Amino acid sequence: MRPFDGRRVLLVVSGGIAAYKSAILARRLIEAGAGVEVILTASAERFIGRVTFEGITGRPVHASLWDRPMAHLDLGLEADAIVVAPATANLISRLAAGAADDLATTAVLASRAPVIVCPAMNTRMWEHPITQANVARLAGVGYGIAGPADGPLAEGESGPGRLLEPEEILPRIGRALETATGLRGRKVVATAGPTRAALDPVRFITNRSSGRMGFALAQAAWRRGGDVTLISGPSRLPRPTGPDVVEVDTAGEMLAALETALTDADILLMAAAVGDFEPARAADSKIRKSGAGKGFELTLRAGPDLLLETRAFREREGIFTLGFALETEDLLARGREKLARKGMHLVAVNSAVEPGAGFESETNRITLIDRSGQVEELPLAKKTELADALLDRVEASIPAAAG
Repeated sequence: MRPFDGRRVLLVVSGGIAAYKSAILARRLIEAGAGVEVILTASAERFIGRVTFEGITGRPVHASLWDRPMAHLDLGLEADAIVVAPATANLISRLAAGAADDLATTAVLASRAPVIVCPAMNTRMWEHPITQANVARLAGVGYGIAGPADGPLAEGESGPGRLLEPEEILPRIGRALETATGLRGRKVVATAGPTRAALDPVRFITNRSSGRMGFALAQAAWRRGGDVTLISGPSRLPRPTGPDVVEVDTAGEMLAALETALTDADILLMAAAVGDFEPARAADSKIRKSGAGKGFELTLRAGPDLLLETRAFREREGIFTLGFALETEDLLARGREKLARKGMHLVAVNSAVEPGAGFESETNRITLIDRSGQVEELPLAKKTELADALLDRVEASIPAAAG
Protein backbone atom coordinates (compact mmCIF):
# COMPACT_ATOMS: atom_id res chain seq x y z
CA MET A 1 0.00 0.00 0.00
CA ARG A 2 1.32 3.44 -0.97
CA PRO A 3 1.48 6.04 1.83
CA PHE A 4 -1.13 8.43 0.33
CA ASP A 5 -3.56 5.85 -1.07
CA GLY A 6 -7.11 7.19 -0.99
CA ARG A 7 -6.10 10.65 0.24
CA ARG A 8 -7.20 13.81 -1.56
CA VAL A 9 -4.82 16.76 -1.84
CA LEU A 10 -5.75 20.21 -3.12
CA LEU A 11 -2.67 21.87 -4.64
CA VAL A 12 -2.89 25.67 -4.92
CA VAL A 13 -0.29 27.15 -7.27
CA SER A 14 0.40 30.89 -7.29
CA GLY A 15 2.47 32.95 -9.70
CA GLY A 16 6.22 32.56 -9.48
CA ILE A 17 9.11 30.97 -11.33
CA ALA A 18 9.03 28.12 -8.79
CA ALA A 19 5.64 27.00 -10.14
CA TYR A 20 7.42 24.37 -12.21
CA LYS A 21 8.31 22.55 -8.97
CA SER A 22 4.60 22.27 -8.22
CA ALA A 23 4.17 20.12 -11.30
CA ILE A 24 6.86 17.79 -9.97
CA LEU A 25 5.15 17.80 -6.56
CA ALA A 26 1.85 16.85 -8.21
CA ARG A 27 3.61 13.93 -9.92
CA ARG A 28 5.15 12.77 -6.62
CA LEU A 29 1.75 12.91 -4.92
CA ILE A 30 0.16 10.84 -7.69
CA GLU A 31 2.99 8.29 -7.45
CA ALA A 32 2.38 8.07 -3.68
CA GLY A 33 -1.29 7.25 -4.28
CA ALA A 34 -2.98 10.61 -3.70
CA GLY A 35 -5.78 12.09 -5.76
CA VAL A 36 -4.74 15.63 -6.68
CA GLU A 37 -6.90 18.62 -7.60
CA VAL A 38 -5.09 21.76 -8.79
CA ILE A 39 -6.07 25.43 -8.51
CA LEU A 40 -4.04 27.90 -10.54
CA THR A 41 -4.18 31.59 -9.70
CA ALA A 42 -4.34 34.05 -12.58
CA SER A 43 -0.67 34.90 -12.17
CA ALA A 44 0.31 31.23 -11.97
CA GLU A 45 -1.05 30.71 -15.49
CA ARG A 46 1.59 33.18 -16.74
CA PHE A 47 4.28 30.73 -15.59
CA ILE A 48 2.80 27.28 -16.20
CA GLY A 49 -0.12 26.04 -18.27
CA ARG A 50 -3.20 24.12 -17.24
CA VAL A 51 -2.42 21.29 -19.64
CA THR A 52 0.72 20.41 -17.67
CA PHE A 53 -1.22 19.69 -14.51
CA GLU A 54 -4.10 18.08 -16.37
CA GLY A 55 -1.67 15.67 -17.99
CA ILE A 56 -0.13 14.80 -14.62
CA THR A 57 -3.29 14.49 -12.54
CA GLY A 58 -5.75 13.30 -15.16
CA ARG A 59 -8.21 15.92 -13.85
CA PRO A 60 -9.32 19.35 -15.06
CA VAL A 61 -7.50 22.30 -13.54
CA HIS A 62 -9.53 24.89 -11.63
CA ALA A 63 -8.80 28.58 -12.09
CA SER A 64 -11.94 30.66 -11.71
CA LEU A 65 -14.79 31.04 -9.27
CA TRP A 66 -17.12 31.14 -12.25
CA ASP A 67 -16.05 27.92 -13.99
CA ARG A 68 -18.29 25.74 -11.84
CA PRO A 69 -20.90 26.76 -9.25
CA MET A 70 -19.81 26.16 -5.65
CA ALA A 71 -16.39 24.90 -6.78
CA HIS A 72 -14.70 26.71 -3.88
CA LEU A 73 -16.81 24.80 -1.37
CA ASP A 74 -16.50 21.44 -3.07
CA LEU A 75 -12.74 21.63 -3.51
CA GLY A 76 -12.12 22.78 0.05
CA LEU A 77 -14.53 20.35 1.69
CA GLU A 78 -13.39 17.32 -0.27
CA ALA A 79 -9.68 17.86 0.40
CA ASP A 80 -7.86 15.91 3.11
CA ALA A 81 -5.03 18.45 2.91
CA ILE A 82 -4.34 21.72 1.10
CA VAL A 83 -0.86 22.61 -0.12
CA VAL A 84 -0.07 26.14 -1.31
CA ALA A 85 3.10 25.84 -3.38
CA PRO A 86 4.55 28.17 -4.31
CA ALA A 87 3.02 30.70 -1.94
CA THR A 88 3.98 34.21 -3.04
CA ALA A 89 4.11 37.19 -0.70
CA ASN A 90 0.90 38.42 -2.29
CA LEU A 91 -1.04 35.19 -1.72
CA ILE A 92 0.30 34.87 1.83
CA SER A 93 -0.87 38.41 2.54
CA ARG A 94 -4.36 37.67 1.19
CA LEU A 95 -4.64 34.39 3.10
CA ALA A 96 -3.55 36.10 6.33
CA ALA A 97 -6.19 38.81 5.80
CA GLY A 98 -8.91 36.22 5.27
CA ALA A 99 -9.49 37.39 1.72
CA ALA A 100 -11.93 35.47 -0.46
CA ASP A 101 -11.57 37.26 -3.78
CA ASP A 102 -10.63 34.37 -6.08
CA LEU A 103 -10.95 30.59 -6.22
CA ALA A 104 -7.67 29.92 -4.40
CA THR A 105 -8.34 32.09 -1.34
CA THR A 106 -12.01 31.13 -1.19
CA ALA A 107 -11.32 27.38 -1.31
CA VAL A 108 -8.71 27.64 1.45
CA LEU A 109 -10.97 29.78 3.63
CA ALA A 110 -13.92 27.39 3.18
CA SER A 111 -11.95 24.28 4.10
CA ARG A 112 -11.20 22.75 7.48
CA ALA A 113 -8.45 20.52 6.11
CA PRO A 114 -4.87 21.05 7.27
CA VAL A 115 -3.10 23.69 5.17
CA ILE A 116 0.60 23.70 4.33
CA VAL A 117 1.99 26.98 3.00
CA CYS A 118 5.27 26.78 1.07
CA PRO A 119 6.69 30.30 0.63
CA ALA A 120 8.76 31.30 -2.41
CA MET A 121 9.90 34.88 -3.03
CA ASN A 122 12.84 37.26 -3.07
CA THR A 123 14.85 37.34 0.18
CA ARG A 124 14.02 40.96 0.94
CA MET A 125 10.32 40.28 0.47
CA TRP A 126 10.54 37.22 2.72
CA GLU A 127 12.41 39.07 5.45
CA HIS A 128 10.13 42.14 5.38
CA PRO A 129 8.32 42.55 8.74
CA ILE A 130 4.92 42.58 7.03
CA THR A 131 5.57 39.19 5.39
CA GLN A 132 6.89 37.79 8.66
CA ALA A 133 3.79 39.06 10.48
CA ASN A 134 1.54 37.47 7.86
CA VAL A 135 3.35 34.15 8.12
CA ALA A 136 3.13 34.28 11.91
CA ARG A 137 -0.60 34.92 11.65
CA LEU A 138 -1.09 31.90 9.42
CA ALA A 139 0.98 29.75 11.77
CA GLY A 140 -1.06 31.08 14.66
CA VAL A 141 -4.28 29.69 13.19
CA GLY A 142 -2.70 26.31 12.60
CA TYR A 143 -1.36 26.51 9.07
CA GLY A 144 1.88 24.65 8.53
CA ILE A 145 4.76 26.73 7.13
CA ALA A 146 7.22 24.72 5.05
CA GLY A 147 10.31 26.67 4.07
CA PRO A 148 11.57 28.65 2.41
CA ALA A 149 14.98 27.19 1.68
CA ASP A 150 18.20 29.15 1.44
CA GLY A 151 20.00 29.25 -1.91
CA PRO A 152 20.23 30.83 -5.37
CA LEU A 153 17.15 32.81 -6.44
CA ALA A 154 15.75 33.59 -9.88
CA GLU A 155 17.04 37.17 -10.01
CA GLY A 156 20.65 36.08 -9.46
CA GLU A 157 20.71 36.75 -5.72
CA SER A 158 21.11 34.15 -3.00
CA GLY A 159 19.43 33.76 0.39
CA PRO A 160 16.24 32.51 2.00
CA GLY A 161 13.29 32.45 -0.38
CA ARG A 162 13.60 29.30 -2.48
CA LEU A 163 10.65 26.95 -2.64
CA LEU A 164 11.46 23.67 -0.93
CA GLU A 165 12.11 20.71 -3.20
CA PRO A 166 9.11 18.42 -3.77
CA GLU A 167 10.88 15.65 -1.85
CA GLU A 168 11.04 17.98 1.16
CA ILE A 169 7.40 19.02 0.92
CA LEU A 170 6.00 15.51 0.51
CA PRO A 171 6.78 14.26 4.05
CA ARG A 172 5.15 17.38 5.50
CA ILE A 173 1.98 16.60 3.58
CA GLY A 174 2.11 13.04 4.84
CA ARG A 175 2.48 14.19 8.44
CA ALA A 176 -0.56 16.45 8.04
CA LEU A 177 -2.59 13.56 6.64
CA GLU A 178 -1.62 11.00 9.29
CA THR A 179 -4.15 11.69 12.02
CA ALA A 180 -4.92 8.16 13.22
CA THR A 181 -1.49 6.63 13.64
CA GLY A 182 -0.15 4.86 16.69
CA LEU A 183 3.06 6.86 16.49
CA ARG A 184 1.51 10.31 16.91
CA GLY A 185 3.02 11.96 19.95
CA ARG A 186 5.44 9.10 20.65
CA LYS A 187 9.17 9.65 21.03
CA VAL A 188 10.96 7.55 18.41
CA VAL A 189 14.71 7.04 18.21
CA ALA A 190 16.17 5.67 14.96
CA THR A 191 19.76 4.83 14.11
CA ALA A 192 21.24 4.58 10.65
CA GLY A 193 24.41 4.21 8.65
CA PRO A 194 27.83 2.75 9.43
CA THR A 195 30.34 3.63 12.10
CA ARG A 196 34.06 4.15 11.70
CA ALA A 197 37.01 2.92 13.76
CA ALA A 198 40.30 4.73 13.23
CA LEU A 199 43.51 2.88 12.30
CA ASP A 200 45.50 6.09 12.25
CA PRO A 201 44.72 9.77 11.49
CA VAL A 202 44.22 8.86 7.81
CA ARG A 203 42.57 5.43 7.66
CA PHE A 204 39.62 3.76 9.31
CA ILE A 205 37.63 0.51 9.32
CA THR A 206 33.98 0.74 8.30
CA ASN A 207 31.33 -1.18 6.38
CA ARG A 208 29.22 -0.70 3.26
CA SER A 209 26.03 0.57 4.91
CA SER A 210 24.52 3.57 3.13
CA GLY A 211 22.05 4.44 5.90
CA ARG A 212 19.12 4.17 3.48
CA MET A 213 16.99 1.81 5.61
CA GLY A 214 17.42 3.83 8.79
CA PHE A 215 16.72 7.09 6.97
CA ALA A 216 13.55 5.61 5.47
CA LEU A 217 12.37 4.44 8.89
CA ALA A 218 13.05 7.83 10.49
CA GLN A 219 11.28 9.66 7.67
CA ALA A 220 8.24 7.35 7.77
CA ALA A 221 8.01 7.54 11.57
CA TRP A 222 8.06 11.35 11.44
CA ARG A 223 5.46 11.38 8.67
CA ARG A 224 3.25 9.23 10.90
CA GLY A 225 3.39 11.84 13.64
CA GLY A 226 6.29 10.62 15.74
CA ASP A 227 8.73 12.90 17.54
CA VAL A 228 11.80 11.44 15.87
CA THR A 229 15.50 11.64 16.67
CA LEU A 230 17.78 10.10 14.05
CA ILE A 231 21.30 9.15 15.10
CA SER A 232 23.32 8.71 11.92
CA GLY A 233 26.78 7.51 11.15
CA PRO A 234 28.58 8.87 8.07
CA SER A 235 26.26 8.83 5.03
CA ARG A 236 26.14 10.58 1.68
CA LEU A 237 22.33 10.51 1.55
CA PRO A 238 20.38 13.75 1.97
CA ARG A 239 19.07 14.13 5.50
CA PRO A 240 15.40 13.20 5.90
CA THR A 241 12.86 15.97 6.36
CA GLY A 242 11.50 16.42 9.87
CA PRO A 243 13.54 14.29 12.29
CA ASP A 244 16.16 15.84 14.55
CA VAL A 245 19.47 14.47 13.25
CA VAL A 246 22.47 13.72 15.46
CA GLU A 247 25.58 12.96 13.42
CA VAL A 248 28.23 10.65 14.86
CA ASP A 249 31.33 8.91 13.58
CA THR A 250 32.35 6.08 15.90
CA ALA A 251 30.47 3.32 17.70
CA GLY A 252 31.31 4.96 21.00
CA GLU A 253 29.83 8.26 19.84
CA MET A 254 26.70 6.49 18.64
CA LEU A 255 26.33 4.70 21.98
CA ALA A 256 26.63 7.99 23.89
CA ALA A 257 24.08 9.67 21.63
CA LEU A 258 21.75 6.68 21.91
CA GLU A 259 21.89 6.62 25.71
CA THR A 260 20.97 10.31 25.77
CA ALA A 261 18.13 9.94 23.25
CA LEU A 262 16.62 6.90 25.00
CA THR A 263 16.01 8.73 28.28
CA ASP A 264 12.45 9.64 27.24
CA ALA A 265 11.94 7.32 24.26
CA ASP A 266 8.99 5.07 23.53
CA ILE A 267 10.36 3.25 20.48
CA LEU A 268 13.83 2.35 19.19
CA LEU A 269 14.38 1.54 15.51
CA MET A 270 17.93 0.16 15.50
CA ALA A 271 18.93 0.07 11.83
CA ALA A 272 22.55 1.26 12.12
CA ALA A 273 25.31 -1.09 11.00
CA VAL A 274 27.56 -0.57 14.00
CA GLY A 275 31.05 -1.97 13.57
CA ASP A 276 31.61 -5.21 15.49
CA PHE A 277 35.36 -4.73 15.78
CA GLU A 278 37.83 -1.88 16.18
CA PRO A 279 41.60 -1.63 16.36
CA ALA A 280 42.94 -2.32 19.84
CA ARG A 281 45.04 0.80 19.44
CA ALA A 282 44.88 3.55 16.83
CA ALA A 283 48.24 4.90 15.73
CA ASP A 284 48.94 8.53 16.60
CA SER A 285 50.59 9.18 13.24
CA LYS A 286 50.12 7.80 9.75
CA ILE A 287 51.22 4.18 9.38
CA ARG A 288 53.75 4.42 6.57
CA LYS A 289 53.99 1.74 3.92
CA SER A 290 57.74 2.19 3.71
CA GLY A 291 58.12 1.26 7.37
CA ALA A 292 55.80 -1.74 7.30
CA GLY A 293 57.89 -4.02 5.12
CA LYS A 294 55.64 -6.67 3.59
CA GLY A 295 52.86 -5.87 6.03
CA PHE A 296 52.00 -5.38 9.67
CA GLU A 297 49.86 -7.05 12.28
CA LEU A 298 46.59 -5.46 13.30
CA THR A 299 44.95 -6.48 16.56
CA LEU A 300 41.20 -6.00 16.73
CA ARG A 301 38.98 -5.97 19.78
CA ALA A 302 35.22 -6.19 20.06
CA GLY A 303 33.49 -2.84 19.87
CA PRO A 304 30.47 -1.86 21.96
CA ASP A 305 27.24 -3.73 21.23
CA LEU A 306 24.66 -0.95 21.42
CA LEU A 307 21.64 -3.19 21.91
CA LEU A 308 23.34 -5.17 24.68
CA GLU A 309 24.65 -2.01 26.34
CA THR A 310 21.16 -0.50 26.46
CA ARG A 311 19.14 -3.67 27.08
CA ALA A 312 18.63 -3.25 30.82
CA PHE A 313 17.50 0.35 30.44
CA ARG A 314 15.17 -0.42 27.53
CA GLU A 315 13.53 -3.29 29.38
CA ARG A 316 13.15 -1.26 32.56
CA GLU A 317 11.59 1.67 30.71
CA GLY A 318 9.45 -0.44 28.39
CA ILE A 319 11.00 0.86 25.15
CA PHE A 320 9.69 -1.08 22.17
CA THR A 321 12.66 -2.19 20.06
CA LEU A 322 12.92 -3.16 16.41
CA GLY A 323 16.41 -4.33 15.48
CA PHE A 324 18.12 -5.68 12.38
CA ALA A 325 20.31 -8.68 11.71
CA LEU A 326 22.36 -8.83 8.50
CA GLU A 327 23.58 -12.38 7.91
CA THR A 328 25.17 -14.51 5.19
CA GLU A 329 23.78 -17.88 6.36
CA ASP A 330 21.36 -19.48 8.85
CA LEU A 331 19.22 -16.34 8.79
CA LEU A 332 16.33 -17.62 10.90
CA ALA A 333 18.45 -19.25 13.59
CA ARG A 334 20.74 -16.28 13.99
CA GLY A 335 17.85 -13.85 13.90
CA ARG A 336 16.06 -15.70 16.71
CA GLU A 337 19.26 -15.82 18.77
CA LYS A 338 19.85 -12.07 18.44
CA LEU A 339 16.21 -11.29 19.18
CA ALA A 340 16.42 -13.09 22.53
CA ARG A 341 19.96 -12.13 23.53
CA LYS A 342 19.64 -8.44 22.75
CA GLY A 343 16.16 -7.83 24.14
CA MET A 344 14.32 -6.90 20.95
CA HIS A 345 10.59 -7.16 20.35
CA LEU A 346 11.00 -7.56 16.59
CA VAL A 347 14.05 -8.39 14.50
CA ALA A 348 14.27 -7.77 10.76
CA VAL A 349 16.66 -10.31 9.26
CA ASN A 350 18.12 -9.78 5.82
CA SER A 351 20.79 -11.34 3.66
CA ALA A 352 24.15 -9.76 2.93
CA VAL A 353 24.62 -11.85 -0.21
CA GLU A 354 21.22 -11.84 -1.93
CA PRO A 355 21.19 -9.60 -5.03
CA GLY A 356 19.06 -6.50 -4.49
CA ALA A 357 19.09 -6.83 -0.70
CA GLY A 358 21.28 -5.59 2.15
CA PHE A 359 23.85 -2.82 1.89
CA GLU A 360 24.18 -0.29 -0.95
CA SER A 361 20.81 -1.16 -2.43
CA GLU A 362 17.55 0.75 -2.75
CA THR A 363 15.64 -2.48 -2.15
CA ASN A 364 15.62 -5.18 0.50
CA ARG A 365 13.97 -8.46 1.42
CA ILE A 366 13.20 -8.95 5.11
CA THR A 367 12.27 -11.87 7.34
CA LEU A 368 10.53 -10.46 10.41
CA ILE A 369 10.56 -12.45 13.67
CA ASP A 370 8.71 -11.53 16.87
CA ARG A 371 9.07 -12.74 20.45
CA SER A 372 6.38 -15.39 20.03
CA GLY A 373 8.45 -16.95 17.26
CA GLN A 374 6.10 -15.89 14.49
CA VAL A 375 7.87 -15.40 11.16
CA GLU A 376 6.71 -13.10 8.38
CA GLU A 377 8.35 -12.73 5.00
CA LEU A 378 8.39 -9.23 3.51
CA PRO A 379 9.12 -9.60 -0.22
CA LEU A 380 11.74 -7.64 -2.13
CA ALA A 381 10.65 -3.99 -2.21
CA LYS A 382 12.02 -0.48 -2.00
CA LYS A 383 13.36 0.36 1.43
CA THR A 384 10.94 3.29 1.62
CA GLU A 385 8.05 0.85 1.19
CA LEU A 386 9.53 -1.61 3.68
CA ALA A 387 9.85 1.19 6.23
CA ASP A 388 6.08 1.66 6.21
CA ALA A 389 5.49 -2.10 6.33
CA LEU A 390 7.79 -2.41 9.35
CA LEU A 391 6.15 0.51 11.13
CA ASP A 392 2.74 -1.07 10.52
CA ARG A 393 4.02 -4.11 12.45
CA VAL A 394 5.53 -1.93 15.16
CA GLU A 395 2.27 -0.05 15.66
CA ALA A 396 0.30 -3.31 15.76
CA SER A 397 2.71 -4.77 18.32
CA ILE A 398 2.95 -1.82 20.72
CA PRO A 399 -0.27 -2.54 22.69
CA ALA A 400 0.72 -6.18 23.16
CA ALA A 401 4.23 -5.21 24.23
CA ALA A 402 2.89 -2.64 26.70
CA GLY A 403 0.49 -5.20 28.15
